[in-house]
Amino acid sequence: MTQHRWISIAAVTVLFAVAFGWNAHVATAPMRPVDWVKINPAFDGATFVKDAEKCLTCHEASMAKYQGTAHAHALALSGSTAAGDCESCHGPRSKHIESPSAELAITDAKLQSSVCQQCHAGGKQFAWKTGPHQGADVSCTSCHVVMEKKSDRALLKASTMSETCYSCHADVKSDMNKMSHHPVREGKLDCASCHNAHGSTPSLLIKPTLNETCFTCHADKRGPFVWEHAPVRESCANCHTPHGANQRNLLNGKDSFVCLNCHSYGGHINLPRYNRTSNPYGSGCTNCHITTHGSNHPSGAKFTR
Repeated sequence: MTQHRWISIAAVTVLFAVAFGWNAHVATAPMRPVDWVKINPAFDGATFVKDAEKCLTCHEASMAKYQGTAHAHALALSGSTAAGDCESCHGPRSKHIESPSAELAITDAKLQSSVCQQCHAGGKQFAWKTGPHQGADVSCTSCHVVMEKKSDRALLKASTMSETCYSCHADVKSDMNKMSHHPVREGKLDCASCHNAHGSTPSLLIKPTLNETCFTCHADKRGPFVWEHAPVRESCANCHTPHGANQRNLLNGKDSFVCLNCHSYGGHINLPRYNRTSNPYGSGCTNCHITTHGSNHPSGAKFTR
């Protein structure tokens, strides 16, 4: 057997070991302690039952739906029992068994999220506590359904990521139905392509700035350029609206009128009063200034090359 083949086999073995080892680590990762009494004072004096039959007596229908979820599968790998699963998220249930009622319910959004953060406090969820969603009293259960599989992805409460987000962001859904839009409704992108719902930046972007987020797809606009266009370097939003527009190329105005926000000096052929190139079917300024994002041509100072 050649040395190259041995290297290939070793590499594949390592990949499988990492993949299965990581999954096992996730399934058996220690939980962060939760102060259940702080979450709800009614838990004071309650103890963990740890008896599956007690829970199944009343909640058999709910548990049947739960068995098909990612949580159920992950906890099964760790050897957890059905009752152990329930009390991991719902807290000690001895008082609930003695007097079945809703007094042990957790209604505060931040406290609900703290229960989920027993396990989900790292990775993309790391900045949740300082993010705008958490500050607006959005909880994990606002977007995720734990007890029933409604989505193939991330336990979402709707079948797709976008439909989940649209339940609150109806204005974005409206923009996505405009003439020019990112290909979200076509299924080529979703909200998570640009946003991290658990992040901390004001717009929940996946990168520190808007431009860096846009450059993840539009790398040709990044530069560096010999001749840079200052508004482009500052922010893509100076000229474009990200979710959708009734102007082509996601422009936030009609073609040359976007340029005229800055370039309004007199005498130029493209000013509206001359109207030689700003017709409804022309490209206005970009008929001549074709490299509006920046130019590397030695004679491209005016972005004409």
